[in-house]
Amino acid sequence: MTSRLEPYRVSAYNTSKQSENKIHDDAVARRFGFSGGLVPGVDVLAYMLHLPVAKWGRAFLERGLIEARFLKPVYDGETANVMAADSDGALSIEVESRGELCATGTASLPPSPPSFSLHDFTEVAAVAERKPVNVNSYEVGQWLGTLPRDWGGEAAKEYLDDIRERDEIYAREGLGHPALLQRVMNKVLVDNAILGPWIHVGSRMQLLTAAKTGDELTARAKVTGNYEKKGHRFVELDALVVANGSTPLAHCRHIAIYQPREQTVA
Repeated sequence: MTSRLEPYRVSAYNTSKQSENKIHDDAVARRFGFSGGLVPGVDVLAYMLHLPVAKWGRAFLERGLIEARFLKPVYDGETANVMAADSDGALSIEVESRGELCATGTASLPPSPPSFSLHDFTEVAAVAERKPVNVNSYEVGQWLGTLPRDWGGEAAKEYLDDIRERDEIYAREGLGHPALLQRVMNKVLVDNAILGPWIHVGSRMQLLTAAKTGDELTARAKVTGNYEKKGHRFVELDALVVANGSTPLAHCRHIAIYQPREQTVA
């Protein structure tokens, strides 16, 4: 049987207007065929995460599974409508904005989190000196690391405000929003090369335990794909996001266009 959840509506906010990734800058994004700077995919995923957390609560933050593909941009100030249908305990999720389908995904709650060993994911440091990205920056089979990052105190509250998150579970129970783990996945790319404009296009995240506010987060990531498609260069990562050097928080697969094809302007 299929039932629909109450839609979740968000006034989208571009959290990365000032970031190094200029795909979030209006003028640069237009060179690539967009109407303006893109709201980051990790934040669109944050909007999508609201519904499975509303349905399953802390259990989802401890062992939930979500997959998402970002099809079209969500723009700053536009309304993002997040809709979900529940079929046999799994959610099919869609994000619409401006009358267009912008993202699709699924979420489910496994009976228990799968087991992942830290020893299966090689710990390396981020590169000592970043160089401009090229086809050799992310070699298939290469292990990549990140600089440690935490979102504690005011930074954690600010992120919840930025993504317009209204669920009180994070502040009430001192938990980090799972979209922050996806920010760490983006850091894998940024901490190991100097990128031009680039686009996060898809993620699969199996949560293993709930992140806590202020956890020091790193990723141990293996490059599993590096290829060209329709003029874009893609990279795929398989990674474990780790708290405080010892606790696996999530197993993630991450897809990004690290060199998008620039549009020819008439």
